[in-house]
Amino acid sequence: MLPGTLGLISWLGWSSALLALGLLVALIVPLVGLLKDNPPPPQAHEQSLVEALREATGHSGFWLLALGFFVCGFQVVFIGVHLPAYLVDQHLPASVGTTVLALVGLFNVFGTYIAGWLGGRHAKPKLLTALYLLRGVVIVAFVYSPLTIWSAYAFGMAMGLLWLSTVPLTNGTVATLFGVRNLSMLGGIVFLFHQLGAFLGGWLGGYLYDHTGSYELVWQISIFLSLMAAVLNWPVREQPVARLQPVGTA
Repeated sequence: MLPGTLGLISWLGWSSALLALGLLVALIVPLVGLLKDNPPPPQAHEQSLVEALREATGHSGFWLLALGFFVCGFQVVFIGVHLPAYLVDQHLPASVGTTVLALVGLFNVFGTYIAGWLGGRHAKPKLLTALYLLRGVVIVAFVYSPLTIWSAYAFGMAMGLLWLSTVPLTNGTVATLFGVRNLSMLGGIVFLFHQLGAFLGGWLGGYLYDHTGSYELVWQISIFLSLMAAVLNWPVREQPVARLQPVGTA
C-alpha cells in the first residue's frame, strides 16, 4: 500500500490520492456486514462490566501495561508519520521512506507471530521489557550511525520485528490477569492509552520540528520512553487475579 500510495500522489496529487484511499477504505463497510457473530448467552453469576472495570482499575499491572502501551503508540506513529520527512531531510529520496515503511509492514508479520509464540513459553511482561529495550537500541543505532539507504532499510526491518509484537504480549497479559470474558473492553481501554501516545507522537514530532528545525529531540524522547516502558513492564506479575485462581490458592 505504501509504495502504491506514493504512486497515487505522483499521479493524482495528494488530495485526490487521499480521496482514492478513502474510497478504498469504504469497501470495509459492505465487507464487515458479511461477518457473523453469535455471542454465547450470559451465564449465572457472571461478572458485570462494572465489576470487571473495578477489578482491573484496582490492579497495578493493568495501569503499568496501559502506560507501556502509551509508549508503543508514541513511537510507532511518530516513526510512521515523520520518518519519510526525516529521511528526505537527510537527503535521501522520498521513495526510500515509503520502502522503509513497507519493510516495517512486511517484518511486522514475522515479529507479531514470533512474539505470540514466545509469549506462550515465557513470561510476557519480561518479553515486553526486552522488546522495548531493543526498540531503544535500534533507534540509537539508527539515529547516531551514518545514514545510508541500506541502514534505513535495516532500521525498517528491525523496527518491523518490534512494531506490533507488543500487541499479543500486552493483550495476552491482560487475558491472563483478568480472563477473556471482558477482554474486548479491557484491551480496548489499554489500547486507548496506545492511541493517546499515538496522537502525542504524531503531533509532537511536527510541533518540535517546526520550532527546532530538527527531529533530534523527538528521537531522544523516543529513546527515553523505550527505557521507561521497559521499567514499567518489568514489575508486572503474570498471575491471574484471585477470582480466577482455584479455591485455596489465592
